[in-house]
Amino acid sequence: MTSASIDSSLRRVVLASNNVGKLREFSALFAPLGIELIPQSELGVPEAEEPHVTFVENALAKARHASQLTGLPALADDSGLCVAALDGAPGVYSARYAQLIDPDAPRSDAANNALLVSNLVGVADRSAWYVALLVLVRAHDDPQPLIGEGLWHGEIIDTPRGDHGFGYDPYFLLTDLGRTAAELEPAEKNGQSHRARALQQLLAKLAPQ
Repeated sequence: MTSASIDSSLRRVVLASNNVGKLREFSALFAPLGIELIPQSELGVPEAEEPHVTFVENALAKARHASQLTGLPALADDSGLCVAALDGAPGVYSARYAQLIDPDAPRSDAANNALLVSNLVGVADRSAWYVALLVLVRAHDDPQPLIGEGLWHGEIIDTPRGDHGFGYDPYFLLTDLGRTAAELEPAEKNGQSHRARALQQLLAKLAPQ
């Protein structure tokens, strides 16, 4: 899809996230389409509540919140890591996994990863998958939000590898590549990640019929 085929009303879209890693990845994915992503922090938008137990509900809540406060179209994602042996945990709590144990602790990738690895001690099944749920609303009351979902399968390892990415990436081994997500160069990750796959779905819905 070329930038010329994108609705002109979507040239400026507020990104309903303050996560620097996500902003970097999404900006790289959207820039070739002529879409400028503006982080909500630049527009004075506070973080929305994420009270739901599903990725899609949380993403939709964040997108509507940012759009209502800015008057702009808004893109939000809710993403996380699901581990088969942990019944899908950490799931929607991926960014604050360790806080489930200690609510007063600050959010920390290191603490989240340490808890994940400790919960898998002695567990043979290490299969896991990243989930990305993208929601784009044209207005806060958009009755037909555009939704894309992407999955990225791998397994959890005990020792981190790689210096790129963020979150659980150093522990997420892509078995077909023999590398962790953190060992992929950013451009390589952006081409195949769960967010890239969710974006492909979303963009297909943006294409003129």
